[in-house]
Amino acid sequence: MLDDRKTAILSAVVQEYIATAQPVGSSHIATASGIGVSSATVRNEMAVLEQEGFLIQPHTSAGRIPTDKGYRFFVDHLASPRTLDAAVSRQIGDFFTAAHGRLEEMLYQTSDLLTRLTHNAAVVVGPKSEAATIRSAQLVRLSSSAATVVLVLGNGSVENEIIDIDDSVTDESLSAASSHLATSLSGETLAGVVAIATTDDPVVDTLCATAIAAARTSGGDHVYVGGASTVAQAFDAVDVVRQVLHTLEQQFVVVSLVRDIVDRGMSVAIGVEHGVEPLSACSVVVAPVVVDGEHVGSVGVLGPTRMNYPQALATVDVVSDRLGRRLGEG
Repeated sequence: MLDDRKTAILSAVVQEYIATAQPVGSSHIATASGIGVSSATVRNEMAVLEQEGFLIQPHTSAGRIPTDKGYRFFVDHLASPRTLDAAVSRQIGDFFTAAHGRLEEMLYQTSDLLTRLTHNAAVVVGPKSEAATIRSAQLVRLSSSAATVVLVLGNGSVENEIIDIDDSVTDESLSAASSHLATSLSGETLAGVVAIATTDDPVVDTLCATAIAAARTSGGDHVYVGGASTVAQAFDAVDVVRQVLHTLEQQFVVVSLVRDIVDRGMSVAIGVEHGVEPLSACSVVVAPVVVDGEHVGSVGVLGPTRMNYPQALATVDVVSDRLGRRLGEG
């Protein structure tokens, strides 16, 4: 455990580096509030902090910057919980009060809201459709050989899957299949639908079976990543930017990353802690979205390890709470 002086110096270095993204020198820290010692003393203490792995000196003549270990100590011991200012809280409240329409649109807009508030990339993982109740089902012809299955779900999402149909299928048969699907699927869940009662028309039965098979392939994760270009601007090295952007494009990796952090009971994963090597220069702040006591999704922000942790934690917590309440209202 660090003594009080080293703790104060480390905190000052972290906060200054978060604010400026420039290596921090001892003379600057000596003038910081709450330090009260000479520049030479600060320099000696910073050398000890470097030896213990909390700071690193990127260049011989440069100041120090925090390591992942330094950021972890700051988050766990020094970053006091931050309360969002009234204007930001009001902005979040107004957003969710006005949110309506399709689930997908609200989740997309939520990721955009998080990016604007934190200036980091935002990740929003919504509830899986497979557990949602089907409100309505419809078959719509797209061409002589294709139709789309449209499912409106109780969580506000709309699933669309295209199916192939025979050229000989008439509009009457398609309409009959659509009506049979609507009657049979209403109130069911995607996960619970295996088959429905047959009719006296083999064409209608074939259309319904094909539509159900297609519908069961939907119901995956609703994942929205916003602000990828924003986080890319935080890095000078082109190869780091390339790795970050490429990884954020991989939906499965992003979902697995967020879920793993939440499952480990963590709210912050710093650098290599999250285990995704291409994002080793990044930290992730996450919070679960809970509806009626059930974890249905997650929200988080991803940015450089020098992100503003108190602000990110407070923002993610408030947004996850409001999103959970909004989903609970249907």
